[in-house]
Amino acid sequence: MKTLRLKAALLLLFTLCAAIASAQRQVRTVPLEEIRLSDPCILADSATQMYYMTGTGGLLWKSPDLKMWTGPYNVVEIDTASWMGPRPMIWAAELHHYKGKYYYFATFTNRDMFIGTVRGNRIERRACHVLVSDRPDGPYVPMQDKTYLPADAPTLDGTLWVDLDGKPYMVYCGEWLKNWNGTIEKIELKPDLSGSVGEGKVLFRASDSPWSREREDGVETFNKVTDGPWLFRTATGRLGMLWTSWVYKDYTQGVAYSESGTLDGPWVQEKEPVTPPNYGHSMLFRTFEGQWKMSVHSHKSVNGHYVRIPCLFDVDLSGDRLVVKN
Repeated sequence: MKTLRLKAALLLLFTLCAAIASAQRQVRTVPLEEIRLSDPCILADSATQMYYMTGTGGLLWKSPDLKMWTGPYNVVEIDTASWMGPRPMIWAAELHHYKGKYYYFATFTNRDMFIGTVRGNRIERRACHVLVSDRPDGPYVPMQDKTYLPADAPTLDGTLWVDLDGKPYMVYCGEWLKNWNGTIEKIELKPDLSGSVGEGKVLFRASDSPWSREREDGVETFNKVTDGPWLFRTATGRLGMLWTSWVYKDYTQGVAYSESGTLDGPWVQEKEPVTPPNYGHSMLFRTFEGQWKMSVHSHKSVNGHYVRIPCLFDVDLSGDRLVVKN
């Protein structure tokens, strides 16, 4: 099946990127466009007046101006005795400053541990997890709970959001490999983010999207993938969520808005994607000068090799909807 072949190709790509990153430990300073990175997330830290960027692979880059970046730095400490094993894959890492500490949300995969088989596809143990540090550049270490989400379901791309009830939540994807219709879900976190509370709740499913498409056995249908949720509020207080899927062969990003203004929704999907084809898995941050930016990666072929390159868009949140300016 085409979708399974695509997933296998992406897994191979992530593994290759991680291997390349491990071999390139020498710190260097380069422009943003020379960095190869999936799912770039940028923290603008006012205390140090420095931008910190991480993403898939788990490494860290620093920049004072968003133009020249120094890195990569290894900032993650793994509990090798946990379900992750000694050498987990790290996907879609994010940095969040919350109540005086810095938190590292990431997806960890143990490729030697399997949780089941669906439609002939063996599913690896993969889940969102949270690490903590006193500094934006780490080291980030495990906290109290060894498991944030159920062990029998593959989850990915967790992000932090504090809702109108004042409680912190992890918003994450339920991977399509098990349910064949990817989900965006939420789960409450403990006040210090050291673990989760209760069970997850589905906010919406891949099939709710009017823009994501694929062909399965010659029949056009919705694409099953849900990737990279990121929450934001506009100047009018409207709650929105960026998320990514596919339009046939193009990695593409859309946006949904909550009618209630809370995570519980209901969530209404915009009819058209919010960014051009082959740009996806974005997040938003505000520069030290006050400009909203979107950090996103593009898919490009460079010298015959498929690579992912981080790039920045200007964003306007002054109205009741997100507008990508450039």
